[in-house]
Amino acid sequence: MNIGIVGAAGRGSSFKTACEACGDVKIHAVCDLNEKKLTEAKENLGAVEHYTDYYEMLEKSDLQAVVIGSPMQFHAEQTIAALERDINVLCEVTAGVSIEECKAIVAAAKTSKAIYMMAENYTYMKPNALIKNLAEKGKFGEIYYAEGEYLHELKWLAEDTKWRRHYQMGIDGITYGTHSLGPILQWMPGDRVVKVCCEGTGCRHTDPRGDKYCQSSSVMLAKTAKGALIKIRIDLLSDRPNAETNYQLQGTTGCYESSRKGHIDDAKVWFKELGHKTTSERGQERLSPVWHSLDSLMNIDVLADKYIPEIWKNPSKEAKQAGHGGGDYFEILDFVNAVNGKIPCPIGIHEAMDMTLPGLISQQSIQEDGRWIEVPDSRDW
Repeated sequence: MNIGIVGAAGRGSSFKTACEACGDVKIHAVCDLNEKKLTEAKENLGAVEHYTDYYEMLEKSDLQAVVIGSPMQFHAEQTIAALERDINVLCEVTAGVSIEECKAIVAAAKTSKAIYMMAENYTYMKPNALIKNLAEKGKFGEIYYAEGEYLHELKWLAEDTKWRRHYQMGIDGITYGTHSLGPILQWMPGDRVVKVCCEGTGCRHTDPRGDKYCQSSSVMLAKTAKGALIKIRIDLLSDRPNAETNYQLQGTTGCYESSRKGHIDDAKVWFKELGHKTTSERGQERLSPVWHSLDSLMNIDVLADKYIPEIWKNPSKEAKQAGHGGGDYFEILDFVNAVNGKIPCPIGIHEAMDMTLPGLISQQSIQEDGRWIEVPDSRDW
């Protein structure tokens, strides 16, 4: 399968290890507006062809798929152009930057013979994949509450990648929420967000030119079709240590809290079947739930065999070396298998919209004093 990568001098450059490890794919062409870095990217990625014009690459190169790693304001346009030519698409997050763009993507996907998949790599990280497996097997019971936080100070990066200054740090509301919401929605199979509200802290920072950023920290509350409540906090501006993988999950028979530092050995779970310990409060003995280290729990052979996802039981060296905790490798692998008809597309057009649309609606809510607003279902478009 010949793949073309757009944004090859930036984010797209990170897919080399994953593509090489898959075996069934070849990076045939690369595209980037930066001519100086494009030659280097071509050599680094082992591509045969290079282009500065994306449409020229689509027309002239023999491609079966494209990986869209360009800035997020180009995702919709480039996705639609590929789908209209029946070229399979693996697109970085978010799917689009407006509701109108998302509607156009869905329309293109419906008429195309090609597959669309959104590259939400956080869903493939080992802790998130493990919690998904445990949730699917009912270990948490009925899940009714979750939290996701992406706290990643990126003011410095906005000066180098100037598009971030507007599309991620210049718009009030949740502009970059799929890393937080994506895994949570996979832990709630068959559910989707139906309405959201959003508020922010106000602007607390200015850029080097003295211009104000958007809200320093934004929080979205989301209600699902099954009545669950989700809280998403995004902060790309506050001066603080990074914490991009903060999650909590609460069900009727269990709960989960990720490591605040992002390390799996600090993550913890409790299931009702794991039992309690006896404690004394006000002179009375009672049974109290006890946290268990997620890592140590999965080292118990019987549990490991039963609950660790297949992809993480014996991951290859390439998978471990790939970016985003192996996510970059496994998303490429799933994409290739979906294109080849071996598996259903795991984050197809509607799953991508389920992860993208709540954030876009939150941007309307925060402008309307935090009003609850319904989230459209792309399946109805």
